[in-house]
Amino acid sequence: MDLTEGDLPRRIEAVRRFNRFYTKQIGVLREGLLQSPFSLTQARIIYELAHRDTATASQLGDELNLDRGYLSRILRGFATKGLIDRTPSPEDGRQTVLRLSDRGREAFAMLNARSRTEIAAMLDSLAAEDQDRLLHAMNVIRRLLGGAPDRPTPLLLRQHEPGDMGWVASRHGLLYAEEFGWDEQFEALVAGIVGDFLKHYDGKLERCWIAELDGDVVGSVFVVKHSPTIAQLRLLLVEPKARGHGIGGRLIDECLRFARRAGYRKMTLWTNSVLLSARRLYQAAGFRLIAEEAHHSFGHDLVGETWELDLRSAAGAGNRDRSRGDDPA
Repeated sequence: MDLTEGDLPRRIEAVRRFNRFYTKQIGVLREGLLQSPFSLTQARIIYELAHRDTATASQLGDELNLDRGYLSRILRGFATKGLIDRTPSPEDGRQTVLRLSDRGREAFAMLNARSRTEIAAMLDSLAAEDQDRLLHAMNVIRRLLGGAPDRPTPLLLRQHEPGDMGWVASRHGLLYAEEFGWDEQFEALVAGIVGDFLKHYDGKLERCWIAELDGDVVGSVFVVKHSPTIAQLRLLLVEPKARGHGIGGRLIDECLRFARRAGYRKMTLWTNSVLLSARRLYQAAGFRLIAEEAHHSFGHDLVGETWELDLRSAAGAGNRDRSRGDDPA
């Protein structure tokens, strides 16, 4: 379509007007994004690291199209503040592998929760059909300006947020009833565990991780204090639709990494012999079966098992095929 002499300047100004509106709408002009100490670029880097198990500076620079020197300065600042851990790459000694530290994951959890709250408030001010129109318009803009097609969202492991404990109890109760025929006493047990976790939560010694895939909650795991030197792994669960992606193994890895940093010497867990997939994950991670005891619970005759892992050893390192996990302990 041919443009008249006055069309292009008018269209340019319309785009600029929209840009000014939207940068104000999402808070880019504020000193800190989402009332945080982070700029938009810093928050985006934290987001990328939170959605990857590990990354290198080169990968981040390519993904975000950032100047390498600018990115390097941001990463140095993150390291100084304890937001990231840096280790030499086992594949290429010239590269450094980056991973969010516990403090970095706490920063991401804060940014993620505030972003969701802000966007929810914006959408809540619109009627349902207007929300649909807005999302459609956003997709049109992305497509016309050459945005990449939608791709599956990487696995996200985050700390618990309001409402998550209800999900944990509900999904444990439903899935174990469907897959093993366990009665409502099992859901009551899980509800008691998550209730105690919230009542006595100590962020330095205890942690819950919630797994998200494509924006949906698909798994959980907990580390709780069993004694001053022993941590306990509890409530490992992966939704059936998400099994086969290595999520159970990732959740266990996070537990072990956290427990070592918290200063625990051992990790223990209690499970049942019928949970074959979970038992394989524990064995692959380096846990040893140390005790068995028959019991009647949840409407069935079961064999309870206690497993332990020495956190001071290197057991469980390396590649492991751990595609599914579920555990009532």
